Amino acid sequence: MNVKSYLDSTYLKTAEQAGLSESENEIIAEGFVQEAIDEDFKLIMIRPNRVELAKKMIFNANSKVQVGTVIDFPEGKSSIADKLEEALQCIQNGADELDFVCNYTAFKNGNEVLIKEEILKGTQLGLEHHKIVKWIIEVAALNDLQIAAFSALIKDVVVANFKEENFESVFVKSSTGFYKTENNLPNGATVSSIKIMLENASPLLVKAAGGVRTYQEAIEMIRLGVKRIGTSGAKAIASGQEPSSQY
Repeated sequence: MNVKSYLDSTYLKTAEQAGLSESENEIIAEGFVQEAIDEDFKLIMIRPNRVELAKKMIFNANSKVQVGTVIDFPEGKSSIADKLEEALQCIQNGADELDFVCNYTAFKNGNEVLIKEEILKGTQLGLEHHKIVKWIIEVAALNDLQIAAFSALIKDVVVANFKEENFESVFVKSSTGFYKTENNLPNGATVSSIKIMLENASPLLVKAAGGVRTYQEAIEMIRLGVKRIGTSGAKAIASGQEPSSQY
């Protein structure tokens, strides 16, 4: 199995989060882009301010690696207008895929009207520009019933408002990888959460992000049915090693 075709190599740390200077962190980010090119990964997932850099490096290398970025990351609490503005800027800068953080706090508070509107408008913006759209639901912040309901809600909005041919361009994604959990509980994809997402998001696709750390774990996720895996240890996973990063 060519696991590389499933891997979204990911570097989303700010300089502060990485404990580095801005220039040092920029070098790390550039290294991730170059690695994605060298290893022929499906995609490099990068912060919005680095989309143009990634596109330039990929173009200069005559590579087919796609560029993904995150919108309203990592908490997803911004207004819909701000989400759309950030997404449009990323599209203009060359992003191929948009990973929106859903307002999972609003969802937990029962504000389905807001959630449905941001799913509708964000998906519409992405599809109008022929982009892949992913909706991050932050499974570590939810219980099993909420994971099921959130996945189904996204599915229902997309199925009701877009053509069947678009369904494969919309994902439900597990995690940001930055959610703070208590008692060292997983903050990313788990087998149980992914199974729930797969059952309730279909016919939309599912991306497992955060917590997939080994080749065997990646294979297990793929066999469950996920179509993408987000990880900062893509090279290690592809080579059968265990990455040092926790994302």
